[in-house]
Amino acid sequence: MTRKDIPNLISIIRIALIFPIIWAIVEGRFALALVIFAIAGISDALDGFLAKQYHWQSRLGTILDPIADKLLLVASFATLAWLNLLPMWLFLLVMTRDLMIVIGGMAYHYIVGKFELLPLWSSKINTALQIVLVLLVILQQIWSQFDPLVVLGGWLVVASVIYSGSEYILVWGLRAWQQMKK
Repeated sequence: MTRKDIPNLISIIRIALIFPIIWAIVEGRFALALVIFAIAGISDALDGFLAKQYHWQSRLGTILDPIADKLLLVASFATLAWLNLLPMWLFLLVMTRDLMIVIGGMAYHYIVGKFELLPLWSSKINTALQIVLVLLVILQQIWSQFDPLVVLGGWLVVASVIYSGSEYILVWGLRAWQQMKK
């Protein structure tokens, strides 16, 4: 293992943290869930920073990092929705966006051709807002005064899901159209 592998190792650790987070939430150990989820969230920023700052980017990293993010967020949103701590419709909205992106990416790959996995800024903002919302919901279970922030966070996630999903459709649809015209 070299230094260049550190961001990928951090992504793998983030994936491994999913199980203790879900366990802690289901068991009602929200302080523990908060600490572990915060570590996972910070690790997302850390691996990206290290990869860019030291030019440790890799093809594996461009795959592992978004997979780690999605697994962490899907598992957290699903668990919180299952426990009625988040509305089920919000979980389904988030999942619909993610499925549209995956299906669109696969369609692009098989119909148009190979492409580089480059997330849009709106997607990064969406991921950050989802992480903040999960943190707020967990905090709400510890201190109930977070209710207004959870409501606000939920609506910010809704707006970012709609904006980001629409942007992916427009940007990648335009790229596909331009590529097919050649």
